Amino acid sequence: MKQKVIVESEALTEMYKDAEQAFPNECCGFMYGTEDDAERKILEAVPVINSKEGDQRRRFEISPFDYMKAEQYAINNNTQLLGVYHSHPNHPAIASVHDLAKAMPYFSYVIVSVMEGKIDDVKSWRLEDDGKAFYEEEVVVN
Repeated sequence: MKQKVIVESEALTEMYKDAEQAFPNECCGFMYGTEDDAERKILEAVPVINSKEGDQRRRFEISPFDYMKAEQYAINNNTQLLGVYHSHPNHPAIASVHDLAKAMPYFSYVIVSVMEGKIDDVKSWRLEDDGKAFYEEEVVVN
């Protein structure tokens, strides 16, 4: 079942701020909140360091240590780790082949498009059950 993704405005503001500050490089971070059968609610976005070696204008990487910290944060704060956000500098908010190759089941992947340093668009993507493609999730800002 395809869910709606409701993003609290404070969480979206944090993602936008991170994306603009990182420009022309990609930013990245984790998203936390709650979910039921019909929707995911992203209540908090927490930036992390893009640990990608080399060119960060077209790639991001989150260290295994940061993933472990994110899981622990969710436990300690009684919330769910719902996914990862990242930015696409001077590129649409469309999931790339590289994004697909790195994606994990269950997570929502919010992509923030930043054109010439300014926020342009935001979309959310999730892996199909077969893991071979993404489908777009409906994003609603609360």
